Amino acid sequence: MVERQIAGGVHGLVPVGTTGETATLSHDEHKRVVELCVDTARGRVPVIAGAGSNATFEAIELARHAKAVGADAALIVSPYYNRPSQEGVFRHFEAINDAVQIPVLVYNVPSRTGSDMTNETLERLSALPNIVGIKDATGDLTRISLQRITCGPEWIMLSGDDPTGLGYLAHGGHGCISVTANVAPEACASFYNACLAGDWETARYWQDRLIRLHKALFADASPAPTKFALATLGLCSEACRLPITPCSETARGQVLDAMRDAGVL
Repeated sequence: MVERQIAGGVHGLVPVGTTGETATLSHDEHKRVVELCVDTARGRVPVIAGAGSNATFEAIELARHAKAVGADAALIVSPYYNRPSQEGVFRHFEAINDAVQIPVLVYNVPSRTGSDMTNETLERLSALPNIVGIKDATGDLTRISLQRITCGPEWIMLSGDDPTGLGYLAHGGHGCISVTANVAPEACASFYNACLAGDWETARYWQDRLIRLHKALFADASPAPTKFALATLGLCSEACRLPITPCSETARGQVLDAMRDAGVL
């Protein structure tokens, strides 16, 4: 998978994110996946290692491991289940910032965590030396302009929502941590290269090729549709760890049709 992504032209790798079934991995498995990704990438592209936890000490431990094995940065989700206050969110990341000298991207995905990170909290976090940017999976494109104003020109803004990636970059974002790139790396790389070059006509062409695949990969509980797509390509098994189950027949049909649209099949 790593070699295929690099050959497809992606600009970076993110092991142990949501699509990597991180929630069902043991700590030893989590760490091994990061190590394999870093070792295989061999510095050809940056590696941003997932290191999130709803317990601050666990996030610190995973971030320390990411740094120790050579990851370039850590992706750390806002604490889930606990539903902390904005002050709690700030202090969580402040503690990580103080404990580990590694660039950190905060990950805001309220649909999964049950809590949001406001732009006011992000402004506070952007002042911390090791908090360098965000993966934003809210789908709210109005946040980007405000973050550009309040967090400053060095603040890195990555989308976590493939369908709105075009709008995210048009508003000033810098890229996307993509689910779809697992299935169609070349097409996704071509799309983001066009966006970054300001070639919006080409970007819209790729958006139209990819939009159904973006949506189909969430036609059932993630990452089941993505694993089905990758199994169809002979890259892995479609088996998922419980409580995620293989995707439904309806979802499979949607994924196959979308893969054809995207030129993957």
